[in-house]
Amino acid sequence: MTFAVSTLLSEETIRDRVRALGEQIRADYEGKNMLLVCVLKGSFVFAADLARAIDLPLKIDFLGTRSYGDGTESSGVVQITYDLARPIADVHVLLVEDIVDSGLTIAHLLQLLRTRNPASLKVCSLLHKPSRAKIEVPIDYLGFSIEDRFVVGYGLDHAETYRNLPFIGVLSA
Repeated sequence: MTFAVSTLLSEETIRDRVRALGEQIRADYEGKNMLLVCVLKGSFVFAADLARAIDLPLKIDFLGTRSYGDGTESSGVVQITYDLARPIADVHVLLVEDIVDSGLTIAHLLQLLRTRNPASLKVCSLLHKPSRAKIEVPIDYLGFSIEDRFVVGYGLDHAETYRNLPFIGVLSA
């Protein structure tokens, strides 16, 4: 099935917000051993731009999860598909996510990562759908709150497509 994509957040709007988030994060993490943990696959574009917007020395690692499959609704079951490559004990970890929807994935990841004794653990999400929350989770740095619409682009996908769009769009049949 082919979908039309209408723009929800433009490339320029995203770029400006990512730049502002980077400045805020830089101020908060000055002098700390910082690790960005990019939650794959959806946040890789956001995490790359965010890393360049944070004017500090930092490390980057990746954590793969799966909860959507090929549908547009989260299954509610979080699978770890790729784990961190290094220990995070005594490291200031910033978990970078594309979207917080139900909150189940982030809650699961926070619980998992806390057992590894990071110096601190915070969440940065490009998008948040508050109306879909099944569990409240802390989002320390947020790009945008959006309505309950299925979005693609800027790393977010539908059945592994549309990730390469430079904007956030809404699918329609």
